[in-house]
Formats: sequence, structure tokens, C-alpha cells
Amino acid sequence: MNVNGITDVASAYGVYQSTTSTSSKKPAEAKEETKSAFDNEGVVYEKSAEADNKAASTNKYTKNPELVAKLKADAEARTQQLQDIVTKLMTQQGKTYNAANGLKSFYESLEVDAETKAQAKKDIAEDGYYGVEQTSSRIFDFAMALTGGDPDKMDSMVEAFKKGYKKAEKTWGAELPEICKNTYDAVLKKFDDYKNGVTSADETM
Repeated sequence: MNVNGITDVASAYGVYQSTTSTSSKKPAEAKEETKSAFDNEGVVYEKSAEADNKAASTNKYTKNPELVAKLKADAEARTQQLQDIVTKLMTQQGKTYNAANGLKSFYESLEVDAETKAQAKKDIAEDGYYGVEQTSSRIFDFAMALTGGDPDKMDSMVEAFKKGYKKAEKTWGAELPEICKNTYDAVLKKFDDYKNGVTSADETM
């Protein structure tokens, strides 16, 4: 007898038996079994420990005193830089004004010659290097460069400017000349105009 033939028949019988046993069940029973199998194999979401840890790390605030100290130091350095430049510019503007008017500086015993006086007059003119517009613009532009134009940091620049101006007065030994006072007002106006411009832009957005 052919052994392979017996094996093939047995396999075929097994398939037939499996098919008929399933088909012999009532439709309702078959449907219930299918539903049960689907339910058992359905996807069930289980929150993993990794997800819990990620959520916890997202909500948790980690103190970084080194970063805070660095940011504070950077802010202080910026304000100090502006104070220094204001003191130097205001002092130099005052010296130039005095030279243009043939006056000696309060802290320099130098005579003003005709050539120096003539150049000083050009420098403090309306469009001169030490005139109100150019000097106030340099101070404001420097503040913008230090802060990147960040409105939240500009208030600290205003305070730094005022401190620098007072330091210049102290160095000068008295009130600074009128041109310096006009420059002071011009700088504050530039800060105000910028602040108002940013506020207006935010309101229209």
C-alpha cells in the first residue's frame, strides 16, 4: 500500500473535520465566538513606565543656579557697558562744547587754540559728530545692540543711561553743558518712541 496515499487521505479528512465542525455550529454561536476572539485580541492601551517618567520630567522644574548666575552677570555687564559709554560720550561732548566756546575744561588746564575751537564748533553742530542727534543715536543704538531690541530689557538700559549721565556729571564736577542736557532728553525720547512703537505693533497684531 502506498504510505503517501494514506497520509494524504488523513490530512484531507482532518481538514474536512475541522471545516464541518465549524460550519455545523449555529450562526449565532459562530458569531459569538468570532466576537469573543476579536475582543480577546483587541488592542488595549497600557500606560508605560517610560511615559510616566517622561511626563514627570516634563512637569518637573529643575533649578540651575549656575545658569541663573550667568544670565544675571550678563545683564549686569550689559548695563555697565552702557553706563561707561554714556559717561565717556557725555564727558567728551561737554569738553567739545567748552572748546567750541573757547573755555577751559573743568578738569583740564588746557588753552584752546583757534584750530581746535573751529573743529569743536563743527563737532557740536546739529549734524556734527558730538551734536545732539548723532550722540543720542549712538547711545540708543548701543543699547539696542546690547539687548537685541528686546523690549523687556530696554527699561534696564534706560536706568543704565541715567546712571551713566549722573556719573558724567560727577566726573565733570558740576552740571553738564546745555548740549548734554539736550542730548539727555533726546535719548529718553528715542527710548519712549521705541517702546510706544513696539506696544502699538503688538496691539495691531
